[in-house]
Amino acid sequence: MTSTSAAAPDRVVRGTSGSGLLLAHGATGSVEGNYGPLLNGLAGRYRMVGTDYPGSGRSPVADGPLELDALADRLVAVAVEEGLETFAVSGYSLGGAVAVRAAVRHPERVTALVLTAAFARPSARMGVLVDDWLRHLRSDDPEAAARWMVLQAAGAPFLDRMTGAELAAVIDGTRTSVPPGAADQVELVGRVDIRADLERITVPTLVISTAVDAMVTPYHHRQLADGIPGARYAEIPSGHLPFVEAPDAWLELIGAFLDENAMPL
Repeated sequence: MTSTSAAAPDRVVRGTSGSGLLLAHGATGSVEGNYGPLLNGLAGRYRMVGTDYPGSGRSPVADGPLELDALADRLVAVAVEEGLETFAVSGYSLGGAVAVRAAVRHPERVTALVLTAAFARPSARMGVLVDDWLRHLRSDDPEAAARWMVLQAAGAPFLDRMTGAELAAVIDGTRTSVPPGAADQVELVGRVDIRADLERITVPTLVISTAVDAMVTPYHHRQLADGIPGARYAEIPSGHLPFVEAPDAWLELIGAFLDENAMPL
C-alpha cells in the first residue's frame, strides 16, 4: 500500500523490502500519476520512493523558479529520509534530467538509471512546443489548453482508436488535472541542459524511447543513449504517455533491467 507521511505530504512510498528505486516524474505530472503501473507492478520486489515537484500533488507551489539541482537533491534527500542509502533512479520526461543530475551530484548513492521519454536539452522544435505549452497554460481558455496537451502528448495511434466520447472524456480529465505548478515546471523544461552530465554517468543505464512521441521525440532519446557510456536503448510503441499507452511493455522493460542491475538494500 502507499505510505504518505502526514508530516511530508509531497512523497509516496511503496513496498517494504527489496532494492531501492527512486521515482522522478515529468512536468505537470506527479509520482502516482506518472508511475501508477510501476507502483503496482514492482511493489513486491522494490522499495519505491518518490516526491512530487513543487506545485504538483500535495506539494506547495514554489516561491521562485524551479532549479534542476534542487529537485535532484530533494529527491535524494527524501530517499535517505525513508531509509534508502543506495537506489536506482527512474526518470520520466523532465524526470530524466532530474535522475541524471541526481546521479552526477550523488554518485555514491545512485546505482542505476532508467530514463523514459527523456531529453538532455530541448531541440529548437521542442523549444517552440514549450513556448506554445506555456502560452496555453497561461491562457483564459482551459478547454483549448487541454485539447492541445492531449493532441501533443498522446500518440496518434492511441488517440485514433478512441471514440468521440472517449476522447472528450480524456480532454475533460486533462483540463481538470493541470496542477498549480504546471507553468513553473514547463518553464524548467525549456531551460534544461544536461549534455555535459552525460559522459559522467558510470552506472548501468537504460534509455527507453517512446517511439511515436511527438512531444519529446526519439531524436532526444537517441541523444541521451549516445551520450551516456554503455547505455542500453529500447523502444516501446507509445506516445509521450507510456503509463497509459503501453503500461505493460513499459513495466516489463523496467522490471527486467532493474532485476539485472539494481543493488540489494
